[in-house]
Amino acid sequence: MGVTVIAEAGVNHNGDPDLALRLVDAAKEAGADVVKFQTFLADQLVAPGAARATYQERNTGGAESQLEMLRRLELGFAEHHRVIEHCRQVGIAFLSTAFDFTSLAFLTGEVGLTTLKVPSGELTNAPFLLAHARAAQRLIVSTGMATLGEIEAALGVLAFGLTAAADESPSPEAFAAAYAGQAGRLALTERVTLLHCTSDYPASPDQVNLAAMPAMGAAFGLAYGYSDHTAGIAVPIAAAALGATVVEKHFTLDRSLPGPDHQASLEPAQLAAMVSGIREIEVALGDPVKRPQPAELPHRSIARKSLVALGPIAAGEAFSEQTLGVMRPGTGMSPYAYWDLLGAEASRDYAAGELICEGRR
Repeated sequence: MGVTVIAEAGVNHNGDPDLALRLVDAAKEAGADVVKFQTFLADQLVAPGAARATYQERNTGGAESQLEMLRRLELGFAEHHRVIEHCRQVGIAFLSTAFDFTSLAFLTGEVGLTTLKVPSGELTNAPFLLAHARAAQRLIVSTGMATLGEIEAALGVLAFGLTAAADESPSPEAFAAAYAGQAGRLALTERVTLLHCTSDYPASPDQVNLAAMPAMGAAFGLAYGYSDHTAGIAVPIAAAALGATVVEKHFTLDRSLPGPDHQASLEPAQLAAMVSGIREIEVALGDPVKRPQPAELPHRSIARKSLVALGPIAAGEAFSEQTLGVMRPGTGMSPYAYWDLLGAEASRDYAAGELICEGRR
């Protein structure tokens, strides 16, 4: 199974459905498997007085509130249908992250999504996690800003939601029991992928801590991947080399466009280069078995060595360190037989440089 590359359009459409369609085209042309958006109703997502994140202030300027900014970036439900139909026409999978219950109900009910992406900011939102688990067949869970303990707590909610009966009451105790139970662990293994993430935009490479990604996967026994916010393509390609099954990356048509996420996004040519690099890594990874590759086999006889006569050797003469050597090509006796032959008598005459051909000893 290869790496699923998610091209994260996010809110880089700036609320313009035509720009959203162009983002779909760019993701498809770059070779991504999935193009992902963000679905939200700003008035249900943030309180009126909520401040913008530091990176949002840095990238957008002005004095508007987070609520005002997000209102401008909403993509209406009707526009979602246009985008989804366009994805179907060009042949790329559609995905979107819900940030409120109404949007989640829209994506799972009206749109029919069965794979859901849980954003990092919702990892501690237990009611929202539970709604995701009850609605999805597969969950991709980002873990930016999280500790292992917070991830484990979230997985408990998901295990409960994936396995509990509809009339079973949720509670922290019920979540812990579901996480500890065999059914809950099996459901998590089969249906949940964790994404390592650094929630800064753009994230500095020294803040990525990519080695935590496979460690996190091993700690929970789950498939893992990476949601990248660095400025380039090296880190997501490295994530693929470290075993990521999903790689997500923000992209835009133009980093100079106004908006909070454009400056931390790839432009189309960079996105295509990232996808190409990941595909090359997929091929290069192969499998865990160390063995000669087919392309190597013709070179073994040329690069390896055999036992040779360093000078003339007469039949019946004992092989010695002065007359027995090791040289290319590798078509004669193995050098491992060197010590067996020392002191043994030659079965025939050998000219200098001739490959030694004695019976097995």
